[in-house]
Amino acid sequence: MSDRILLTPSAKPGLRRLSSISATFEELALGPSVVVPPEHMMKPSDAHETAAAMEMAKHRLEETGPRAGEITPPSPQETTFTDKYAFAFDIDGVLIRGGKPIPQAVEAMRVLNGQNEYGVKVPYIFVTNGGGKTEQERCLDLSRQLEMEISPGHTPMRDMAQKYGTVLVVGGEGDKCRAVAEGYGFKDVVTPGDIIKDNNNTTPFRKLTQDETDHSRARNFGETEIEAIFVFADSRDWAGDQQIILDLLMSKHGRLGTRSETFEEGPPIYFSHNDIVWSTSHNLSRIGMGALRASLEAMYKAITGKELTSTAFGKPQIGTFQFATRLLQQWRRDTHGINAPPETVYFVGDTPESDIRGTNEFNASELSGNTWYSILVRTGVFQEGTKPAFQPNMTVDNVLEAVKYGIQREVEKGLKSRVQQLSEQQEAIIEE
Repeated sequence: MSDRILLTPSAKPGLRRLSSISATFEELALGPSVVVPPEHMMKPSDAHETAAAMEMAKHRLEETGPRAGEITPPSPQETTFTDKYAFAFDIDGVLIRGGKPIPQAVEAMRVLNGQNEYGVKVPYIFVTNGGGKTEQERCLDLSRQLEMEISPGHTPMRDMAQKYGTVLVVGGEGDKCRAVAEGYGFKDVVTPGDIIKDNNNTTPFRKLTQDETDHSRARNFGETEIEAIFVFADSRDWAGDQQIILDLLMSKHGRLGTRSETFEEGPPIYFSHNDIVWSTSHNLSRIGMGALRASLEAMYKAITGKELTSTAFGKPQIGTFQFATRLLQQWRRDTHGINAPPETVYFVGDTPESDIRGTNEFNASELSGNTWYSILVRTGVFQEGTKPAFQPNMTVDNVLEAVKYGIQREVEKGLKSRVQQLSEQQEAIIEE
C-alpha cells in the first residue's frame, strides 16, 4: 500500500470546487468541477481525493473516447488509494430512500474515504437508473445528502441528442423533462402538454391546468414529425401519456393524426431504465418506469397484434457497466499508471432484477475484463423473506455492511496471496 498523497482539488489545475447550495448548471458544464457541501468549502472533506480523481478521469475519458486504452498513460499521481478494487453503488434504496440518506450511508462513505481500521482509501462511483434529473442536479442533491464532495456524472442520453431532431419527452413534474432534455443537447423538445394544448381532444379525460397551459408550447402538430420518444422519468399521468405515445407509435413517420397501415412506421421509443418497482419512503416498493413499459407493450400488442420494439438504458444493460469499467480504468491509469480497470468491482444494489442481474451478466460476459461482484442490500426493493430472482454473490443488511464486507474480503485475499508468495519463495530456496 502506498503512503503517497493525491493532489487536492484546490491544487489540481483546472478543477474547481463549487458549493452545493449556490452552484449553477452553467458552472458545472464549464469543465472539471466537484460539488461541495458548504461546511466543507473551506477545507477539503475526506471525499475530496475520490471526487477530484474521478472527475479528471471522466474528462480525460471524454476527450480520448472509448479507445482510451491505446493512449500512452500519463505519469501516475501520488495517492493513498488502493488500486486493486473499487465500489459501485446504486443510489435509491442503497444510499437514499424517500429523498433522505439511509442511516448507514454517510458512515459507509467515510469508511471508503479512509476512516477504517486499515487506513485504506477505496475508489467508488455511483451508477443509478434514476431519471428526470440532470447529472448536475443529482450531483447537487447527493453532495448535500451524503455530506461529501461529488463529481457530476455521465448519461448515454447525451449521445442520442446528436441522433434525433424533434423528440417527445415524457415523465416528471410539469415540463421539467424538457429542461433536462435540452440540457442533454436535444434541440427540439416536445412534451405531452404541447400536444394537448394543440388539440385538447387528444386525451379525453385530461385537461391542462392554467399553469400547464402557460408552460406548454404552441405548435401545429399536423405539420410536425416526431423522430423519437424518450421516457425520462416516471409518468404522472399514465392514461394521457400512454395515449399520446401509442398514437405516435402507430403513426406514419411520427406525425400525429395519422395511422400506419403496417404499424411499422412510427418513431422508436427509449426508456431511461426498466425497473418494474423501486424504493421510496413508503414501506412497500412502488411501481416504476418498467411497469409503464410493460403496460405499453401489452396495449400495443392488443391493438396492433404486433410486438413493440423498445430500448431501455441503465441497468441491467451491458453498456452501463462498460462505461463504469472504462471510467475506473481511466482513474487507475491516471493515479497508478496501470492501464487496466481495478481487478474487482463490488456493485451494491437493492434490486435483483436490475442491479444484481446486470452485475452478474456483465461479469459473465467477455466484455468485463475484470471481476464484478454483486452485493444485495435489504434497505430497498429486496426484502428479507423473499427469494431474489437473480442471486447475488452476497446479501447484507445495509450499505455499511456491504462496504465493510468488501474491504475485509480484499484484505483476506491480500493476506492469502502474500502467504502463497512466501511459500513459493521458501520452496525455491529449498530447491537451490
